[in-house]
Amino acid sequence: KYYPPDFDPSKIPKLKRPKDRQYVVRLMAPFNMRCKSCGEYIYKGRKFNARKETVQNELYLGLPIFRFYIKCTICLAEITFKTDPENTDYTMEHGATRNFQAEKLIEEEEKRIQQKREEEELNNPIKVLENRTRDSRLEMKVLENLQELKELNQRQARVDFESMLQQSSELEKRRKEQEQEEDVRELQEMLEMAQVKRLKDSDSDLNSDSDQEQENVKKMLKRLKKARAYEKSTDISTEGTET
Repeated sequence: KYYPPDFDPSKIPKLKRPKDRQYVVRLMAPFNMRCKSCGEYIYKGRKFNARKETVQNELYLGLPIFRFYIKCTICLAEITFKTDPENTDYTMEHGATRNFQAEKLIEEEEKRIQQKREEEELNNPIKVLENRTRDSRLEMKVLENLQELKELNQRQARVDFESMLQQSSELEKRRKEQEQEEDVRELQEMLEMAQVKRLKDSDSDLNSDSDQEQENVKKMLKRLKKARAYEKSTDISTEGTET
């Protein structure tokens, strides 16, 4: 580049840039929002090519506030939001609505309660003592609950579930054996009653009926014994496979 001998840089007018000059930046959505035009949800962390500018006549403790322009991914409507250095957050400005954030509301409520408590304790020593007493009681209650939970966990850790299952299976097995013994006993009583009836009856027709009844009882007794022997064999085979 050629500079003539009479070149004087002080005579060159300075380029005045507008204060509301915009820059193209790459950013992510700072919070969940919903477009007012089409209802599309834009989730936190979604990337956009945005335009950035400095908000005029707005400062917070000397810090500038920036405005960002993005477009909806569906309808291309313009959405704007600003920085909020006071709350270290962003504020929705135009084109969309910010989704409900329960966590933020809880934090704000906790700050408000803490600030109110500090204001009450500022010139009231009795209130300070009451709050300390309440805090100590709450702490003791929390420690007691933790101790109860620890004891409960220790009791559960000492429980042997395999022994409990084995005990329940043994009880079930004993119950089945008792039922089978009762069935055998009832059949034997029926057989004895049939024999007594046969001795008392003198009629041949009655004798034939009692013989038939006795045969039926004997068959039932044999079937019951076979079923019992089969169940014992299956129990032994299952125990062998488990071991």
